[in-house]
Formats: sequence, structure tokens, C-alpha cells
Amino acid sequence: MYKLPKIKKEELKAMFRKSDLRKTTFYQEVKEEIQEEVEQKVKLKSISRLLAIGLTPEQIAQALDISVEVVRQVVQENNLGS
Repeated sequence: MYKLPKIKKEELKAMFRKSDLRKTTFYQEVKEEIQEEVEQKVKLKSISRLLAIGLTPEQIAQALDISVEVVRQVVQENNLGS
């Protein structure tokens, strides 16, 4: 397995069928990790829009199921405060 990081996508495709790869634990873990990252990015990008319609950081945190501290940090980092 030590050689796996050096293998290109095309080589992996030749070695395995797509359905085989999708059944692996590695694939499932990476897929879940990517989905979580995308979900978090979407939430963070939504903060400015929610502020623009008048929601408070507390309301935004509740709506997006994130901490108020995270909302305030994004506001501060992006100079989104009023």
C-alpha cells in the first residue's frame, strides 16, 4: 500500500472498476469528509446573506447549527459587521 499515493487516477481506474472503489472504506470516508467540508463552507458563506436580511449572530448560529463564536469570527474576519 505504500505505493498507493504515487498512483494516478487513471492507473487506479485501470486496476479497479468504479463500483469496486466506491465500496471501499477509504472511498466512503473520503466522500463523507468532503461532504462535511462542503456543508461547512456553504454555512459559512451563508452568514453574510443572513446578516444582510437582518438576522443576529445568535439567530444565524441557531439556523445554521453552528456556534455563535464561529458566526462572530466570520463576521470579524470578513468585516461584515454593521
